Amino acid sequence: MDWRQRLAAILADDAAAGRFGGTVLVTRRDEVLFEGAYGLADRERRVPVTMDTRFSVGSITKLFTATQIVRLVQEGRVAVDDPVGRHLPDYPNAEVADKVTVHHLLTHTGGTGDMFSDAWWERRAEVRTPEQFIGMLGTRAPAFEPGSAYDYSNYGYVLLGAIVERIAGRDDLAATVFGPAGMTRSGNDPEEPPAPDLAVGCTGEAGEPNTDFRVLLGNPAGGAYATAGDLRRFALAVLHHELLDAAHTELLTRGKVNAGFGGRQAYGFLERTVHSIRSIGGAGGFPGANAVLTIHPESEHVTVVLANLDPPVASQAAEFIDFALPAADLL
Repeated sequence: MDWRQRLAAILADDAAAGRFGGTVLVTRRDEVLFEGAYGLADRERRVPVTMDTRFSVGSITKLFTATQIVRLVQEGRVAVDDPVGRHLPDYPNAEVADKVTVHHLLTHTGGTGDMFSDAWWERRAEVRTPEQFIGMLGTRAPAFEPGSAYDYSNYGYVLLGAIVERIAGRDDLAATVFGPAGMTRSGNDPEEPPAPDLAVGCTGEAGEPNTDFRVLLGNPAGGAYATAGDLRRFALAVLHHELLDAAHTELLTRGKVNAGFGGRQAYGFLERTVHSIRSIGGAGGFPGANAVLTIHPESEHVTVVLANLDPPVASQAAEFIDFALPAADLL
């Protein structure tokens, strides 16, 4: 039994037991190595998952936001050492405005903290846009001297989204990332109606709908949705320089600071090694959603796992694939 047969058996068993619901796609260049859809996209209506089902991708959204920022760098409209205050001159906290740079935000080294505060939970239905988040959290000082430590910051990517909006007029992923990459079934527009085939997240042992987190649609740190096929298209668009030129693709994806667990944080992307071979990608998760994108640039292997259940169900499947793929094939 090869890795594909083992993986299919594991996923089928887990789906039957309610432990997995989602899609898995593994490709190498134009070859599909594994493809499968498992479980239910909507438990209440008994709608099965298909390869066309859209899933919330959580923090994989940060890869899209980082791509937008580096595109502005490529266009000469932003520099990575620009302080926040250069683009958000009315930012409430002077220390963040003066000391935290775009590079710090992209690499989670600005000390800007999380966005999921008690205040957000109380106001989650009304605090949706970057400007509204800044109004709620913008008076906070950095938790440490910017650049001196690594601390994953959702709020930092909210600020990057605010910078994109301030420079470009609006945070239009459809025009800057999804369209050029051919991602026709992806979105992050808070003004659009919910996609009819967006999987309903199920959280906890009872599988309750993750209603509280649906308000994240539009958030530059974690609000996007996509299909497995669209995330593969994004990966190949990055590798083939369809979104950025070669130099700025390298700027986007090359690791810059240690991020723990053997990884190095690039801009949005996390750089890791598997079988001593470089990979780049990202993961996202919140109650009722888990998503993983892994790219091996040398061989153009792309792995996508999307799930509408609590983490780490997608991460576990992606890790199995990482270590099951023959090392010689990744070169």
